[in-house]
Amino acid sequence: MNNSKNKQGKVILIGAGPGDVGLLTLQGKHWLQKAEVILYDHLVNEDLLRFTQKETEVIYVGKKEGVSTLDQEKINSLLVEKAKKGKVVVRLKGGDPFIFGRGGEEIQAVKQSKIPFLVVPGVTSVTGVAAYAGIPLTHRDLSSTLSIITGSNEKKQGDIHIDWERIASRTGTLVFLMGARKLPLIAKKLMKFGKSPETPIAVIQWGTTARQKTWKGTLSTIVETSSKEKISPPALTIIGEVVNLKPEIEWYEHLPLFGKTIVVTRKGDQAESMIDRLRELGAEPFFFPVIETVEPNDWAPLDDALNHLSRYEGLIFTSVNGVQFFFKRLKEIQQDIRNLKGVRIFTIGPKTADAVRDL
Repeated sequence: MNNSKNKQGKVILIGAGPGDVGLLTLQGKHWLQKAEVILYDHLVNEDLLRFTQKETEVIYVGKKEGVSTLDQEKINSLLVEKAKKGKVVVRLKGGDPFIFGRGGEEIQAVKQSKIPFLVVPGVTSVTGVAAYAGIPLTHRDLSSTLSIITGSNEKKQGDIHIDWERIASRTGTLVFLMGARKLPLIAKKLMKFGKSPETPIAVIQWGTTARQKTWKGTLSTIVETSSKEKISPPALTIIGEVVNLKPEIEWYEHLPLFGKTIVVTRKGDQAESMIDRLRELGAEPFFFPVIETVEPNDWAPLDDALNHLSRYEGLIFTSVNGVQFFFKRLKEIQQDIRNLKGVRIFTIGPKTADAVRDL
């Protein structure tokens, strides 16, 4: 960790994507690895935090079901406070921070305090969730326009501050974010101002994750479905003819391990390939390392053995870690690997055998 004394701090606003860790951008990962402080939201996949340094200060500032850990002004103040201490501060927000994410407000506060900043766009849930659900938002034969609308901009009596007549008159695709609780109102208003009751609609909950679930229907049927299924946030609503393409294009929900959350207990540097493969098969890996390899307090017993290898007839490696530590120490005490001549080497497991062969 860099010494922050006399160092100018800065704020990096990063879009974490809609849920799947693999949708984080390369630049986003780069700054997570360099972060000294991270402020993250409720819908950010916490598995992303494994990219950080051990010393990184991680602060949860999320909002769930309308209840905030910190209000927006306090979040803004915290960003400024940490950056003024010379820290590299990452503000990690779900989806893309400039699409209904209040990222603009936070950057305004940072700018007003004369703090340098960068913005790393994220894969918005609008496109990411739709793609994982198998619904193209535009299609040459069906939709040439796309409208993105917030479902949480409330005014009196639970209504949403939207020009319903204008929205209902549009012939392209409509996407509502944060509108799960307002589905009855959305359907009612759109039909009232001219949308056909038979207009296709899809609601995708927990999109791009192993918990993804999709409900399809029409404006006239989705209210009953919503009530029966108790659809709750986070959910994305897509309205338009493109919804009918889902059966033909859907793919994510057909992957062999879709819907499975699998705990990976291996240590970090050995878990990556397994995690990547599980994601390719549709699972949602949960990284939970239960082992850490550390050097012994006293090297004397091992060094004695390494200095007298001719005493032994066989050498058994039970893990990749054992191979790595053994040969690392052999080199550190300047022993020649050729001293293993005549010693039979045994391994347990194919990965351990590969580690020996790769020497």
